[in-house]
This record gives sequence, structure tokens and C-alpha cells, in this order.
Amino acid sequence: MRWFFRRAYFLSLWALIAAGIFVAVNFEDLLDHYAPFDLREPPNLLTGTHLYYLRANPEKCFVVLQRSEVTFNRQQYPFNDRGCGYDDAVYLSRQTVSYGGGVILRCPAAASLILWERHVLQQEAERIMKKKVRVVKSSGTFSCRNVNHKKEGRLSQHATANAIDISSFTFEDGSIASVLKDWDKGERGEFLRAVRDGACRFFGGVLSPDYNAAHANHFHFDMGWWKICR
Repeated sequence: MRWFFRRAYFLSLWALIAAGIFVAVNFEDLLDHYAPFDLREPPNLLTGTHLYYLRANPEKCFVVLQRSEVTFNRQQYPFNDRGCGYDDAVYLSRQTVSYGGGVILRCPAAASLILWERHVLQQEAERIMKKKVRVVKSSGTFSCRNVNHKKEGRLSQHATANAIDISSFTFEDGSIASVLKDWDKGERGEFLRAVRDGACRFFGGVLSPDYNAAHANHFHFDMGWWKICR
């Protein structure tokens, strides 16, 4: 009898190990099957995992945008000898707010921007400012340059359209919350910090005036692999 229970124990243990290996190897497919990613749905505990897989597989990202009924066109810009360019970007022509024109971003960064718009920006605007945002002023996404515009060093995330800079928000009554002017001022400052903090849930890198003087006048959101929220 003791031999029987010992054998049953080891068989059960090996079955659990085999199941764990199966789940680990097939986790991405299982996630897509049982919890498909939809940007319209409120973020949950699996959102970060979904975004990780989008960064690793941009083709899957296009499927997610279609599933989420996002209007977009795929975009390419030939890479140059410096490594600047992109081959997995999208042009977002219809957003919940205006950026003064369409937005071109690598697809995973675009997915994060959409999540931020839908599940952070307007909610925080209504909660704190009691009104919605109508315009987000962006100072660009793609730029072939190094970090902080330095002559030497590593390429910026902007060099592959993997980042967006945002300097202010215009509300439906025409009032403006400026990163440069309002960061530490009353409810506008509270709103700016709230949308900065909310962006940290979806982007890899989020930089603000709390980071350094170079970001005193804008937010920087990117989908690089390094995680920073300041």
C-alpha cells in the first residue's frame, strides 16, 4: 500500500511539472484564446502581460487594434545607417482627442497610447477638472536623434517612432493645463501628475519634470524595454 501511494505521489508530481511546462511554453497562445486583448476593455492584471507580448510580436499588435475597432494604417520608414526608421508603425487618424493631426507610432506604443487615452486621460480630466480633454499637444513621435539630442550616445526611442512627447492639454472649455506652467499648481498640477502616473501602467518609460530639467516642459512616453516612471 505504501508503494502504491508513493507511486501515485510521483506520478502526480510529474503530471504537475508537465502541465507547468505546457502552460509556460504555450502561455501566449492560451492567453490569446482565453483572455483576448481588447483595448476597449478596462485594464486588468493581464494588461501588462499582453503589452509585453505586443512588444515582442508587433504583428499580433495589428490584430489587437483591429479587434479593438481602432482606425489605423500601417506605416513604414526605411531604416538608415544610424538605425533610425520603423517597419511596424501605425498611423492613427481617429482618436478620442485631437493631436493636431494623425499620430505615427510603432504599433505597441500606439496600443499603449490608446489605453492611456481611453482609461486614464478622460477619467482623470473629469474626476479632477470636471471637464473633458479636447486637444493633446504633442511635439512629435519620430525623430532621428540620440537621447537628449546629444551628439554621442545611444539612439532615442524617437528614432524608431517608439515614443511620443506631450506638452499640454486643452479642455472642452478652452482652458489649458501646461506641463511647463502648471506642474506644481493646484488642480491642474494634480491632473498632470495623475495622467503621468496613469501612463506608467502602460508605457515602459514615462518621464516628466520630476525626472530632469530636459523634461520640464513635456511628458515623454515610450515603449522601450527599460521600465522607468518619474
